[in-house]
Amino acid sequence: MATPADAPPAGSSPDRGARERADRFCQRFGLRVPILQAPMAGACPASLASAVANAGGMGGLGALTTSPDGIADWVREFRDQSNGEVQINLWIPDPPPVRDPDHERAVREFLGHWGPPVPAEAGDAVPLDFAAQCEALLVARPQVVSSIMGLFPEKFVADIKARGIAWFACTTTLAEARAAVAAGADAIVAQGSEAGGHRGAFDAAAAERQSVGLFALLPRFADKLSVPIIATGGIGDARGIAAALTLGASAVQIGTAFLRCPEAGTNPAWADALAELDPEATMLTRAFSGRLGRAIATDYVRAAAAPGTPSPTPYPVQRGLTAAMRDAAATSRDVHRMQAWAGQAAALARAEPAGELVLRLWDEARALLPGSKT
Repeated sequence: MATPADAPPAGSSPDRGARERADRFCQRFGLRVPILQAPMAGACPASLASAVANAGGMGGLGALTTSPDGIADWVREFRDQSNGEVQINLWIPDPPPVRDPDHERAVREFLGHWGPPVPAEAGDAVPLDFAAQCEALLVARPQVVSSIMGLFPEKFVADIKARGIAWFACTTTLAEARAAVAAGADAIVAQGSEAGGHRGAFDAAAAERQSVGLFALLPRFADKLSVPIIATGGIGDARGIAAALTLGASAVQIGTAFLRCPEAGTNPAWADALAELDPEATMLTRAFSGRLGRAIATDYVRAAAAPGTPSPTPYPVQRGLTAAMRDAAATSRDVHRMQAWAGQAAALARAEPAGELVLRLWDEARALLPGSKT
């Protein structure tokens, strides 16, 4: 007997076209437009999320660095501006890192050439209390909670289901997606390697090896999964949306393309660097956090990858060690030392109000899908 993850995919069968899949997804999750704003930690103010939601899409909060009280405050601000749909995302915690004082000393010396001196205790930084953040999500009751880097604990899944909250699971391989479906995920976010920001690999050490492009990943997921698929990575215009839906997605999730919107409040140096950025001008790197992510190939990112440079320390040690450099870069607007995440389609980002962007992208995408009226 087929398991749910291996059952004939309800969302991608031949008799259901791209438009119907998108319509079903929107009806199920209360949207008018099958476009989700990626929940980018540190780059998703409530002003951006509410603008996307008010246009009929889904806003998002990446809550990795947001305290439980901060989550409540963000949701309150969002609700003051929108009655639309929203997802809140959490990282699944990694095991405690293995520390190496000698290696950390070498990394601190390297980072000292790029920012303020780095004290040894900077590497002692730890993530926020995951259990307390989960409890804050239950209190906030967003329409959707989403996971990255792994799966939510079984009890938390039961708790959200009891409250009518849906779970979207970010995955980078079919094995991860099947595990998420078996654990109760309502939809799968298929993250292609083109995506900016952190890779969602469940096994941090395997992230480079598992870096698969979105348009290779999507048909594989569509052929094997029974839940809706949300495509993310390298989608910045109507052509990408139409292609993703045609390949089996029910919706798309867009990140970098929103960073030049005024509501995003992106540091001007970062936003300006995205304009006309070639795909090859981004790199996968662990140099900011210890976790693999795609960023602009700035001077720091390239230097961190150069032969002879000490390799990054594990997450969250590396994140703590680079904090002073990142803060100084943001203050001075120096993009070459800044944590400037970017997907490979960054050049498609426009300085356009987020709501107008959502509506324009969907109008143009619909015109490209089969069955459009001219």
